[in-house]
Amino acid sequence: MIRNNSKIQGVAPYVLAAVVLLAGMVLVACEQKKEGVRTMPTPEVTTVTISPEPVALITELPGRVVAFRTAEIRPQVNGLIVKRLFEEGSYIKEGQPLYQIDPAPFQAALDNARAALVRSRSQLPSIQARAERYKELLTDKAVSQQDYDDAAAALAQVKADIEYWKTAMETARINLDYCSITAPISGRIGRSSVTEGAIVTAYQPVALATIRQLDPIYVEVPQSRTAMLHLKQRLTSGALVRGGQTKRNVELVLEDNSIYPLKGTVQFSEVNVDETTGTVTMQIIFDNPEKLLLPGMFVRARIGEGVNPKAILIPQNAVARDHKGEPYVLTVTPENTVALNPVSLDRAIGNKWLVTSGLNPGDRVILTGRQFVRPGMTVRVASTPENTGTSVRQPVSATTAQGDK
Repeated sequence: MIRNNSKIQGVAPYVLAAVVLLAGMVLVACEQKKEGVRTMPTPEVTTVTISPEPVALITELPGRVVAFRTAEIRPQVNGLIVKRLFEEGSYIKEGQPLYQIDPAPFQAALDNARAALVRSRSQLPSIQARAERYKELLTDKAVSQQDYDDAAAALAQVKADIEYWKTAMETARINLDYCSITAPISGRIGRSSVTEGAIVTAYQPVALATIRQLDPIYVEVPQSRTAMLHLKQRLTSGALVRGGQTKRNVELVLEDNSIYPLKGTVQFSEVNVDETTGTVTMQIIFDNPEKLLLPGMFVRARIGEGVNPKAILIPQNAVARDHKGEPYVLTVTPENTVALNPVSLDRAIGNKWLVTSGLNPGDRVILTGRQFVRPGMTVRVASTPENTGTSVRQPVSATTAQGDK
C-alpha cells in the first residue's frame, strides 16, 4: 500500500500540469474567438435611390408588308390574246392598255345588232300607221276585231324588237370594249401568266397579271389580345398618357436591321380577335416614294404605346431571382437594415428594368455587396452612384427585352 501511494504521488504533479495546460489552451481559444467576433466589420453596400421619371414606351412587333391596293387582271370575255402591251415589272398607270383580245367576233356581233335595230326601226312607221288606221276602221265596223288585234300585236312586237336590239347593241359594244384589257389602278405590274396566242375565258380563276400599288403601303402587324387589353387598362388607369393619335409615331426596322427613314401611322385595328392565333391585326400606313418597301417583306414595327409619367427604373444588375424564378431586390431601410422586396417587371429599357410594383419613390435598392448580406442585417451604405435614368427620346422596344408581368 505504501508503494502504491508513492507511485500516485509521483504521477500527480504531471496530471496537474496537464490539466493546467489544457485549461490554458481553452481559455486562449475562447479569447481568440471573442476577439474574432469583435473585429468582424459591418457589411458595406452601394445603393441607388428610386426616383420616378417620364418614359416613352415602345412595343416592337413583327409584321409583313402588304400592298396598299392589289388588282388581279382577268378577262371579262372569251377570246384569243393577240397582244401584250406592257413590260413585266414596269410601273403602270390607271387606264393603260395591258392586253388586246381579238375583237373581230365582238365587232361582228355589234354590227349585227346595229343592223337589226335599223331594220326594226324602219318597220315601225308602217306598222304603227296600220294599227292606227285599223283602230279608226274598227269604230266604223269596217274591219274585224281580229284584224285590229293583229295590227296592234305587230306594233307591240316591233317596238319590243327595237328595245331588244338596243340592248343587244349595247351588250356587243361593252364586250367589244372588254377586248382591250386596261389597268384598273396605278402601280407595279408583275409577271404575265399568258403570252400572245393564248385562249382566255371570262373571269377565269388564274389572273393574267397582278398590279400592286406601292405608295403608300401597308404593314400588317398582329398584336396579342392580352397585350392589347393590358395597354387599354394602363391608358384607362392613367398609368400611361397617350401620345397624339395624328402623329406618325411608328418606326420600321427592316430585315437588315436598318431603320426605314419615314415613320408610319396606325390606320386601324380589326374589330375581332382571330380565334386560331388569339391576335388582333393592326394596319399601319407608310409613305413609300422610293418603293423600298415591297409586298411580302418581313419587318418589325416599333409602335409608341404612350408615356409613363412616373416610371420606376432600376439597373438590371440590382435584380435577383428566387428558387421559383420570381424577381426581387434588396433594399436598405431608414434604420440601415436589409429588406427583401418582391417586384414585378414590365420590360427592359436600355440597361434597366421598368418596375410596375414592389418599389416606391425614395427606396434605396442595393446595387453591390448583395452577396454579403441577408434580410435583417445591419449594413453601412457607401457612396451611392448617380441614377442617370433612361432617355425618354430613345426607349428600347418591349420585344427585344421582355420582362415579367
